[in-house]
This record gives sequence, structure tokens and C-alpha cells, in this order.
Amino acid sequence: MAEPPSQLIQKLKENYHFKMAFAVTGIMSTLLIYGVLQEKIMRVPYGPDKEYFKYSLFLVFCNRITTSAVSAGVLLASKKVVDPVAPLYKYAVVSVSNILTTTCQYEALKYVSFPVQTLAKCAKMIPVLIWGTVIMQKKYTGRDYLFAIFVTIGCSVFILFPAAGDISPYNRGRDSTVWGVSLMIGYLGFDGFTSTFQDKLFRGYDMEIHNQIFYTTLCSCMISFTGLILQGGLFMAIDFVSRHNDCFTDIIVLSTVATISQFFISYTIRNFGALTFATIMTTRQLVSILLSCVWFAHPLSSEQLIGAVIVFGSIYSKSYFKSKPKPLPSEETETERIISPRRSNAAAV
Repeated sequence: MAEPPSQLIQKLKENYHFKMAFAVTGIMSTLLIYGVLQEKIMRVPYGPDKEYFKYSLFLVFCNRITTSAVSAGVLLASKKVVDPVAPLYKYAVVSVSNILTTTCQYEALKYVSFPVQTLAKCAKMIPVLIWGTVIMQKKYTGRDYLFAIFVTIGCSVFILFPAAGDISPYNRGRDSTVWGVSLMIGYLGFDGFTSTFQDKLFRGYDMEIHNQIFYTTLCSCMISFTGLILQGGLFMAIDFVSRHNDCFTDIIVLSTVATISQFFISYTIRNFGALTFATIMTTRQLVSILLSCVWFAHPLSSEQLIGAVIVFGSIYSKSYFKSKPKPLPSEETETERIISPRRSNAAAV
């Protein structure tokens, strides 16, 4: 006799392999779509006149207002604490840093390719080490610094030796590369601060993850909206998407998958831990680079291939050493948070 559908569904929910497949499929699909759309919006022209979308702050606003609305719905539906747990200015600090992070990320795509940007994100271990020492007074091992140095070397090789045919719509030779790298350095610095300060908030307050997402993104909505008004970019962005319906659709889908990805990120960490999540994210970055190279025809030089091998080899090696059992709990390091801070993924996609 066949089992009732309800029992079958319950068994699937409790099955380890099914849950792992669900988590991997969710993260990979949503963030791969996010990466492709992000590059398309910022680097591919729209319409017969070949117009480029230039309003990165508008993308931040759309992403944050979508995430804020969904997190508010989750809080109300689950009857969890809606009132702010921490002082509002602390949410605002995370919000400002996160807006600067995302803006640098979008702006950098005007000057460097998506593969370069994606690989450069792996170098976030360095600012996390620095901010963790300054803000949290954490201590890291020599192995942490060694892996961070290897990743940085690999990223540097990848950035400094681009293929000759890889151009951007804003390409002005070496000046473009310098400006793009500067924006990526800004991204890494602000992202490292954001994740470290979020960790500090979670440690200092009994804060539910959706509570921080809601108030952080709500502050981001207000700040990005104010920035758009002051820059005069709000109505120009609205005019652009009204003339290019395909751009409007891309932005809607981008904001939607960015929000959905938060569920899968939280689900993965809750069920499998930060180490498994970090390994999935590293694999996603590798697949994103390969997909971008195929989809947008980015050529890769032999030096860039070597740099990519150094970066991903270092990260996977780090995951391997972290997964080995340790004789004493006191010997555990902060490696897990360096690869992907447990709480930072809530607002920095």
C-alpha cells in the first residue's frame, strides 16, 4: 500500500540528502541568476540606442525594499519580536556600511568584469581579519593569515593579468582598471566591517536574524531613497526603466532572487553549519565565473587561470583543514567566520 503524501513529504523533510540537495540547489540557482542579472544590468546596453543603466543606488533601493517587506512579513507571520532589540543607530551603522558595500559592488562592474569581481570577493578574509581584531578583539592563528595571503596573491594575479579582449562599456584603459580595483577595495573594506559589526550585534543582543534584516534593510531603504533624491537619480532611473521594460523586469527578478537567497542561506547554516555553507558558496563563485565567461564571452588569460587555481585551491584547503577533528576545543580558530561570517549573509547579497 502506498504511503500517504503527507508522510512521504515528512520523510523527505527529515532526509539528510534531500535537505542537502534542497539547500545546494536553492543557493546555486538563486545566486547564479543574481550574478548573471547583476552583470547584465550594469554592463549590457538596453534598447536600439544602446543605453547603459547607470543608477546603482536605485538597484540597492529595490533590493532592500523587497527584502525589508518580506522580512516584515516573516516577523508578523511567525509572531516574533518586531520591536527593535538594539538602539536604532546601530542598525543604521550596519545599513550605511552595507549600502556602501553594495554600491561599490555595482559600480565596480562598470570597470571590471564579473569574473574579476567575483574572484576578488574571496579576498574579504583580509579585511575581516583586520576588523575582527580591531572591533571584536579576536585572535587568529598563523594558518588563517597564511591562507589569506595565498588568496590575496591569487586575486592579485587574476586582476593584474586580464585577457586582452576583456573590455567594459566604461573602458578607458589602465585608468578603468585602477578605478575598478579601487571600488573593489572599498567593497572589501566595507563588507568586512559590515559582517564584523553584525556579529558584534548578535553577540551583544538577543537578536533574531529576521529582526536585524528588517531594521537594517528598512534603514537602507530610507538612506538609499534619500541618496537618490539628492543625486537626482530617482526620476532618471524611473524614466529609464519605463522606456526599457526588459530592464524593469531584470530589476524585479534581481530583487526577488536576492530576497529568496536569504531563505536558503539561513536554512543551510541552520541545518548544516557555516563550514558547509562556505564550501557551497565557494563552489557557487567558481561556477559563477565559468558561467559568466561563457554567457558574456569573457576571455581568460593563462595567468588568470593560475590565479583562480591559487584562490580556490587555498579556500578548499582551508575548508579541509577546518573539517578535520581537533583534540581540544580551545584550539578552534575563527576560520569559519573568515570565509563567510555566519551572520553577514543576511544583508550583503
